[in-house]
Amino acid sequence: MNVITAPLSIIYGSVLALRNWAFDRGILTQHEFKTPVIAVGNLSVGGTGKSPMIEYLARLLASEYRVGVVSRGYGRSTKGFIEVSAQHTAREVGDEPLQIKRKFPQLCVVVCADRVKAIKALEGRCEVILLDDAYQHRYVRPALNILLTQYQRPYHKDRVLPWGRLREWASGAKRADLIVVTKCPETLPYAGAQALQHELKLTQEQSFYASSIAYSDVCVGPHDSMKIEDFIQLPFALVTGIARPEPLVGELEKKGAHFKHFAFSDHHNFTAEEIEKLRAQDLILTTEKDYQRLGDKLEKRAVYYWPIQTKLLFDRKQAFDLEILRRVAFHRSRLD
Repeated sequence: MNVITAPLSIIYGSVLALRNWAFDRGILTQHEFKTPVIAVGNLSVGGTGKSPMIEYLARLLASEYRVGVVSRGYGRSTKGFIEVSAQHTAREVGDEPLQIKRKFPQLCVVVCADRVKAIKALEGRCEVILLDDAYQHRYVRPALNILLTQYQRPYHKDRVLPWGRLREWASGAKRADLIVVTKCPETLPYAGAQALQHELKLTQEQSFYASSIAYSDVCVGPHDSMKIEDFIQLPFALVTGIARPEPLVGELEKKGAHFKHFAFSDHHNFTAEEIEKLRAQDLILTTEKDYQRLGDKLEKRAVYYWPIQTKLLFDRKQAFDLEILRRVAFHRSRLD
């Protein structure tokens, strides 16, 4: 398999390297905005925890600024610019933007493939804009570039598509201001994080953080919440449509849960046949993202989701928060 895919990876990676070269030298134009733009993305094709990071930043910044969120709206059936409302469906605007809008109704959330157009539409209404999954969208020059990479498969141990899962060469990490290794085990020793930081070969200008997934004490349903310890005592089915469900499965197994797992691809649009099969399940646990696509179709009668948040490790939350706030304030003052 590698004999076939390696040449394709070289070709694909070379084309992207040429594109990056054109941006670096001003041949392709980047747009910089007066409103601070924070881009959150990755080098791989998914599973690094972008949505929890966007939510973390929204919580941090919304207390001081009017915050907007721009997403492409992956998997939506619509096109063009749409301002997301809580009444939209995941099919119309994408599951992640809908999740963010429902969780943070005060935020202005828009979906648009043209990120430059979307940011221009939000300027004047928002004081900070979060740009979701935009590390390769180089037409925008962000005030802050946050690169996420998963602990189990960091970019320096991966290869470019189709041989591996990278969207571009690992050298693209040099554009990042902050690099966050996500989904680390909470028991990760500090020495292990230091070793990983050394392996990533960060520059002096780049900041390094490690994070894990913090699971809620409760799972949330359409009409009530239930302690996760009580929920897992009941017979249930786990339904996932995310890139890497292994951490979730592992967490449930660690708690002693027994369940049947229906695993689908990331952002999977459930067919009528699949929905009918899921209707036969008395109780379903899913992710918050999948809940946006499943809840309405299953009439929210027996579907619960287990909320998660990003947790900074090694008592680095304060340092991370201060760095974000400082960089936003600096950008706003510099362009005034």
